[in-house]
Amino acid sequence: MYKTIQELLDELSKQFNTISDERKTLLFQISKYIQEKKNNGLAIQLVYICTHNSRRSHFGQIAATIVANYYNIKNVASYSGGTEITAFNINAINALEKLGFEIVTNDLNNNPLYKVFYDEENYVSCFSKKYNDDANPKNNFLAIMTCSDADENCPLILGAENRISTTYEDPKKSDGTELQEQIYKERFKQIALETLYVFSLVK
Repeated sequence: MYKTIQELLDELSKQFNTISDERKTLLFQISKYIQEKKNNGLAIQLVYICTHNSRRSHFGQIAATIVANYYNIKNVASYSGGTEITAFNINAINALEKLGFEIVTNDLNNNPLYKVFYDEENYVSCFSKKYNDDANPKNNFLAIMTCSDADENCPLILGAENRISTTYEDPKKSDGTELQEQIYKERFKQIALETLYVFSLVK
């Protein structure tokens, strides 16, 4: 894992006391799902869902991948999707690069496929898609709702064994402001912090 990302996770893993008890109770439900799958030697499939699959859901997908690696928890596959197709937002991409990820694409269409590298060889594939896209699992997965709009407007996620709503404030509100970079980085750190807490409970 790139040193900058390793150091970020080390720092965040010392901040669990900043998560409210109410939020921890909610996050524990994700840990419980992961633990049950792990205990039974089954694939752990997590699908992060937000309306446009452009910011928070990609942050969730990336955070789950690097945190599973950080805690050396095997058999974890993370995905993301939305209720609409747009594109992986450039402000989210820029924030991730500032945090130490290497991001590359050879795609020139309106919805490029990006490879988000967290070490020299391993990466997360990111592009905007509907949650039921062929790239995502069709069953035996946990749906994690990262925005309230998708949670309210997508009451049924076909194939999901369970769904848990851990919504986050949309960093889009900062677009075009002087706080844009800071807000996007803070949102990824918040999602990564809570993901670290989730996986820290898995034995």
